[in-house]
Amino acid sequence: MALTWRSFDFFESTPITPSDPTSRSFFDNPSHFSQSIASVCSGSESLFLGGFDGTVRIIGPNFKILREFTAYDNGSSVTHMRQVEGTSLLVTIGEGGTGEDLEPGQPVVRVWSLDKVNKKDGNPGLLSSVVVNNGKRPFPISAFTATDDLTQLAVGFANGAVVVVRGDLIHDLGTKQRVIYESDEPITGVEMHVDGGVGLTTLFVATTARVLKVVISGKGHGQPPKTVEDEGCGVGCMVVDKRTGEIVVAREDAVYYYTLEGRGPPTAYEGAKKLVAVYGDYVAVVSPPTPAGEADTTRRRFWGGAADSIYTFTLIHPELRIIAHSETVLADVKHIFALWGDLYMLTLDGKIFRYHEKTLQQRLDMLYQRNLYTLAVDLAQKCGMDAQQQNIIYRKYGDYLYQKGNYDEAMTQYIKAIDSTEPSQVIRKFLDTQRIHNLIEYLEELHEHHRATSDHTTLLLNCYAKLKDIDKLEKFIKSEGDLKFDLDTAISMCRQGGYYEQAAYLAKKHGEHDLVVDILIEDSHAYNEALDFIWHLDPETAHPCLMKYARVLIEHCPTDATQLFIDYHTGKYKPRVDAPITAEAAPVTTNGGFAAGAANAVSNLSSLLPLPYMNTAVLASNNNANAKPTVGDMSLKQESIAIKYTPPKPRTAFSSFIDHPDEFIVFLEACLQDDALSKEDKTDIYTTLFEMYLHKSNEKKSDAHREKWEAKAKSLIEADKSLPATQEKPQIENSNVLLLSHLSNFRDGTTLVKEQSGLLFDIFRSYTSAKDTKGAIKALAKYGPEEPQLYPAALSYLTSDAKILDEAGPDELAAVLDRIDKGGLMAPLQVVQTLSKNSVASMGMIKPYLAKRIEAERLDIQENKRVVSQFRTETMARRQEIADLGGKPAVFQATRCGQCGGGLELPVVHFLCKHSFHRRCLRVTGGGEGEDNVGECPICVVDNATIRALKKSQEENSERHELFRADLEGSEDRFKTVAEWFGRGVMGAGGE
Repeated sequence: MALTWRSFDFFESTPITPSDPTSRSFFDNPSHFSQSIASVCSGSESLFLGGFDGTVRIIGPNFKILREFTAYDNGSSVTHMRQVEGTSLLVTIGEGGTGEDLEPGQPVVRVWSLDKVNKKDGNPGLLSSVVVNNGKRPFPISAFTATDDLTQLAVGFANGAVVVVRGDLIHDLGTKQRVIYESDEPITGVEMHVDGGVGLTTLFVATTARVLKVVISGKGHGQPPKTVEDEGCGVGCMVVDKRTGEIVVAREDAVYYYTLEGRGPPTAYEGAKKLVAVYGDYVAVVSPPTPAGEADTTRRRFWGGAADSIYTFTLIHPELRIIAHSETVLADVKHIFALWGDLYMLTLDGKIFRYHEKTLQQRLDMLYQRNLYTLAVDLAQKCGMDAQQQNIIYRKYGDYLYQKGNYDEAMTQYIKAIDSTEPSQVIRKFLDTQRIHNLIEYLEELHEHHRATSDHTTLLLNCYAKLKDIDKLEKFIKSEGDLKFDLDTAISMCRQGGYYEQAAYLAKKHGEHDLVVDILIEDSHAYNEALDFIWHLDPETAHPCLMKYARVLIEHCPTDATQLFIDYHTGKYKPRVDAPITAEAAPVTTNGGFAAGAANAVSNLSSLLPLPYMNTAVLASNNNANAKPTVGDMSLKQESIAIKYTPPKPRTAFSSFIDHPDEFIVFLEACLQDDALSKEDKTDIYTTLFEMYLHKSNEKKSDAHREKWEAKAKSLIEADKSLPATQEKPQIENSNVLLLSHLSNFRDGTTLVKEQSGLLFDIFRSYTSAKDTKGAIKALAKYGPEEPQLYPAALSYLTSDAKILDEAGPDELAAVLDRIDKGGLMAPLQVVQTLSKNSVASMGMIKPYLAKRIEAERLDIQENKRVVSQFRTETMARRQEIADLGGKPAVFQATRCGQCGGGLELPVVHFLCKHSFHRRCLRVTGGGEGEDNVGECPICVVDNATIRALKKSQEENSERHELFRADLEGSEDRFKTVAEWFGRGVMGAGGE
């Protein structure tokens, strides 16, 4: 027993002496007491003593006799009693009495109400009295029990019979009795197990040879008793634990526990047992004296002959296997009872002992002194100590194990006490490299209990890094549930330690998308993965990440990054969603080449970085460890989902394409296809695209390369007449075109702008200023018909330098002179004066021009002379005609009417213009009816009206000198203009 049970003194034993003289005299007389007391029970804060003389004494606190009454007056002894806790009911059994209604030895059960008084004899009120029938066999009662409502009583007899009494004993409404069990073994104990929920009452019966159970009410009632165990117990060794309802049976080898299901696990405790009682978690055991032949020498030497009458009182804790108290008693124990918060023992000689349990702290200190920390924890838990106080025990236990060098077990205890222990106290003990595993374990638990600070997270990650334990690191950062550590610290430490994938996982898991991109680009240099990750984000989140690393992404992923910019800034951005590809659709190679490698790479990245819109089915399939991986399982295809957002202005992305003109051009050209662009944005894009075309044209490559990009630039600023009126043409400010063209030496751009502005002379002058003869000749050929004054300027330019003239050639000079001559742009004298400014042009070059001009002048003079002669002849003829009309008779030879064409018949009207008409064919032009007013010749009237109108106009214009001045200033030949106005007659005296 010494090996399995630990002995302590958890109870303080105190002998009790009644303060009341009467009570003291009663208890202090051993012989009288032992002959007076037949039974003892306790309850409702009182102790009840049943006497052999049929009296019952009620003992109060301080063991003062409060009351005494005669329960039986027929010579019966009160051999058994039971007080119903919390009530005033007391059940007594009297045996050995005589009477007219009693057979010899018949016991009588009486129920008393202690709060009622019988006025006749002063006894408590007797509620009912029942005679227990045992087949008229006078055997003493060896065991007795009753339910709390006193509706069922069980009485066990020494002859092996058990009688159950059922009825309302409180109200004395009658009872029924039945012998439920009979055997040859004496009954040593009866206890009831009442299940109020189902109305089932089970009676446990103990004999000297077995333990049985029988249902006395409820389901199963009437069935024969069932043997629970083929081993019984002595009288007084069976009791019920009222807290659990278990039946406790003490035998020499152990203490057994029984329930409705059968026997439970016993507690081995060897030794003879006379009496057993339950007190809280403890079992009180009274052991009889050791037989004379077995008494140990020490006890006999010390006690002498009294050793044969020494009893042992022991309090054991079955679950903890603790002997909480043990002492010797020099007299037989009558009863053990719990009352007034303590445990009491009453001996046959009237001695009373109180056993007061020491405080929990005192008991724990006893365990600490013997380093029994595990037992201390068990004791604290059994006593309901709060977790914080228990942690103190764990910490003490940990310190003890640490001092012994048992670091693993010490850490286990420190972890149990983690909630109320200052972490630094433990961490300092395990900072040694050799104990780093213990330190990791403690730090992990700190995080699990959410007690870790950023310093603890840093230390833990450093430990992982020092051990290079990737598995634990990933397990730590991928732990489920709430975040148990400082996220920023964990990510920072993973990045510093080179664990970029783990850092990215943490950032992604907790929604730190910008950190994920930082890690993938700055640490892992996984640019494609970073771009793909951004493409999985929602628009509002993706834009800041994209703009932050735009140049880096365009540098390393030019095509995809540019496409992402295009999609986002044109409103077509759709976050990608990864969906599984079937095995049939996945590209498979026989040797597991690029397709398989790409599939594995995507699968690994997906398992590490669950993307925002990743299909959950994919994740589930990737996490299925039992599934055989296939290409269809590991491969992913990209899908997209549409999300509404407001695209930013394209200008915000311009700076991202610095040093990447090709991608920039692709971006700009794609943005132009967006119909939702504002006019301002289009102007920005066209201007920037024009600049980029010119930038590309200036790259030191072939002429074809330059011409290609200059053609693209030219197409942006040309006025495309083929475009419909409804289509908006490129809007580039002329100032920007001029500036960019000048900076890029793009002359066509300058030329086009000047064309559109009508500055044709400036275009030609730009070529001449640059000594670009070919360009000047082309400009002259193109713009000369629209701007004739270019020819005199060209003549001056061609003859300004011999080299220019040689480059142009004499034919070009001749062509210029010809156009000047045909257009009358310069007088021959002006031409000669222009050519005479320098000695570049020779006489031979202009001789054809001069000869042609002289011949033309000669022919002009001849023509003028002919016209003058003709005008003189006509003038003389007109004057003669006028003279003849005024002085000679006119002869009219017309025979037909000029109006109707008929032959002339009188009356006839003749006009001096030689036209003749019937009088009837003429319209009267004046006078009243009957007047002979003929008017003018109908045939000549129109010409005459015209002449009169011209004359009138000339007379009016002679007064308007501003018309003459305007015509003169706009004229190329002013002399001719003056002659024309003179010929109109406006220069006469009448017009002055």
